[in-house]
Amino acid sequence: MRLQDKVALVTGAAGGIGLAIARRFVAEGAYVLLADRKEAELLAAARSLGERAAALVADVTDPADAQKLADECVRRWGSLDICVCNAGVIRAADFLDLKLEDLDAVMNVNVRGTFLVAQAAARAMVAGGRGDGAIVTLSSMTAELAMPDQLAYGASKGAVRQMTKSMALSLAPHGIRVNAIGPGSIDTEILATITSNPEARRTVLSRIPMQRLGSTDEVAKVAVFLASDDASYVTGQTVYADGGRLALNYTVAVQESRGAG
Repeated sequence: MRLQDKVALVTGAAGGIGLAIARRFVAEGAYVLLADRKEAELLAAARSLGERAAALVADVTDPADAQKLADECVRRWGSLDICVCNAGVIRAADFLDLKLEDLDAVMNVNVRGTFLVAQAAARAMVAGGRGDGAIVTLSSMTAELAMPDQLAYGASKGAVRQMTKSMALSLAPHGIRVNAIGPGSIDTEILATITSNPEARRTVLSRIPMQRLGSTDEVAKVAVFLASDDASYVTGQTVYADGGRLALNYTVAVQESRGAG
């Protein structure tokens, strides 16, 4: 097993991609601390993974909570080897309608939260003195592709991608690797609110060369690779699991100019 007896922290783990990553990590032999704000769902998720999983309710935007997560891994299992910064939120709105509080909410969780958890985890890894460690952040294809109603989310994920590069450079002397995953259209509850409409689903699929949605487990497999020794010479990279969508270079249909004619 590729993560045998490694200790991992996964945020945003009550469901979706985060839970899929935690499940894969446990299957690969890791001990995993699941973190989320949704207490009932989080506890149920941890129970479903068995004795190698534990749960801790936390707000990643709170420095004390971020530190608490790293400390709990060390207290419970003696070290912290892997950190996955998956917690994130989305607020869709056209630029003219986007509210400042929604912009702040997205940047606070997606950027500040990633920074706080990754920093606390990295400090624990350095203090552990093992000379290794892996941090995986969650970016998005929207870090590359602009969408008219995703200004806040796209900006936050672009920031995560750049943070990942900077963290990789800073932590390389300590043997800690930092990489990002950029998911494309993944079959989650959030995307289901769009794809439940047959026409909207056809539109989404028309932009994916593989002609299907990705699964959360397919993203989790990338996380296992990046967290494991299989990626021992990989750092500062973003791996896009998007079914070829970025290669297609097409996001939304170009509207005709309002001034045309």
